[in-house]
Amino acid sequence: MPTFETLLYSVEDGIATITLNRPEKLNAFNTKMMQEMIAAFDETDADDNVRVVIVTGAGRAFCAGADLSAGAETFNYDAREAVHREARMREGVQRDGGGLLTLRIFESLKPVISACNGAAVGVGVTMQLAMDIRLASDTARYGFVFARRGLNPEAASSWFLPHLVGVQTALEWCYTGRIFPASEAHERGLVRSVHAPDDLLPAAKAIAREIADNTAPVSVALTRQLIWRMAGARHPMEAHQADSRGIQSRGKAGDAREGVTSFLEKRPPNYPDKVSKDLPDIWDHWTPPAFS
Repeated sequence: MPTFETLLYSVEDGIATITLNRPEKLNAFNTKMMQEMIAAFDETDADDNVRVVIVTGAGRAFCAGADLSAGAETFNYDAREAVHREARMREGVQRDGGGLLTLRIFESLKPVISACNGAAVGVGVTMQLAMDIRLASDTARYGFVFARRGLNPEAASSWFLPHLVGVQTALEWCYTGRIFPASEAHERGLVRSVHAPDDLLPAAKAIAREIADNTAPVSVALTRQLIWRMAGARHPMEAHQADSRGIQSRGKAGDAREGVTSFLEKRPPNYPDKVSKDLPDIWDHWTPPAFS
């Protein structure tokens, strides 16, 4: 089991829980947390015992945004220490750390559920946009505060946020930079449901349990790729091509035989295929754009 400085990580009955763990800093996001969260998702992808991932925060915040301890130069990566610059360097460019994380979450092979237990501001909310199902405590507060800090939206949120809540709401939240409650996040479609604090993690685990106990892991991984990647498709034919390749591959696999047989025999399924070795590559036409 990996250990981290800024996170807690555990796996129980197929559910991995990643807990942002800098409670004395309201789980503020820094370079180390970025690196460790990416490493944690590498771990969940590689572990066939992990069926679902839940992300939450320790203490009274989910993540209060970027760690501002560097003061006015917090976002000037050219002026920061080499360790910060090198952690974000890709293809010769200083890349946005939140975006490196959300792109990694986007590629996750396991479903990701956010259990937002408190303040989620800046990267604290934009990191959740790449997660699949978002639940909130009624104490949660959200804010896309970038314009109030002289910045622009980050973590690829200009792509994720309008897909989730529409252009009008995305622009309002980002233009104003105001803090808004979980009830508004729910009304506008950012979160699935709002819960009392003590009920938040149990509700997230109930959804995770439904997935883990009843579905084929490879099918879930493939479904996640199809839904997210097709959000940017130019024509439904792209989805039809990908669907067809998937059905051709999965239809002759052990999981499909087990899924049908267990249904007919009225018993719980025992799917044999593993994400680590049996996930089909149906994406010969899929080339993520290069950074430039």
